[in-house]
Amino acid sequence: MTRWGRTGHAVLWAAAAVATLVTVLLPDAKAFREPALAKIVATHLPCAVLTTVFVVLSAVVGIRYLVSRSPAAAHRLSASTDLGLIFAGLTMATGILFSQVQWGAWWQWDARQTSFLVVLMLIAAGVSLRWAIHDPAQRAAAGSAYAVASLLPVLFLVFVLPRLPQVQAASFHPSRTVETGGFDGSYWTGILVMAGTLSLWARAAYSERIKSLTHADDPTSPDPAPSGVVVPLDVHPEQ
Repeated sequence: MTRWGRTGHAVLWAAAAVATLVTVLLPDAKAFREPALAKIVATHLPCAVLTTVFVVLSAVVGIRYLVSRSPAAAHRLSASTDLGLIFAGLTMATGILFSQVQWGAWWQWDARQTSFLVVLMLIAAGVSLRWAIHDPAQRAAAGSAYAVASLLPVLFLVFVLPRLPQVQAASFHPSRTVETGGFDGSYWTGILVMAGTLSLWARAAYSERIKSLTHADDPTSPDPAPSGVVVPLDVHPEQ
């Protein structure tokens, strides 16, 4: 994120430091097997939310590309699907870690775990589809169509399936843990602070990814200025 400048970098790192401190200071969740490590949820939940945000954004810019065939929309599609995959991976990783420390196994075949694994695979398939097509226009068109087609399955797996009564009854997932007192109410503060921080980083990464793709796609665009100090040298022609 070199183009954000010093001020932008300082804001991002300061936000990360504050979010980390707030998360560490959250009280232990005594209803869990490892009360101190229940704080993982403060990162897990925002990552899941951002995954959904980028899935929806991918579908929106996918529609824009199919209508306009704009290179700018193609770049936004690439950036949003890449970041969707990153946050889906972080969601799955933190969820697996939570499963190990709280339930005693890395994988439980819990309905929520399994449904989100399918979400991760759907997003990864969209990224793989883009990599498999060499022609930029065909790649963007196929990626856009896939992003639009996969939106409803992802939303069903994230919002509908986990809330079915039979799924909730059999799931280990702490869907209503805050409301029922399993977590202290201050956990919402940690979740919101971490969500804001991750959103800032995601916005910066999204912007920089688009700039990088735009520069790579346009051979006439100037190279970015070097970040180091340039020292002029006098070159004397040979006598």
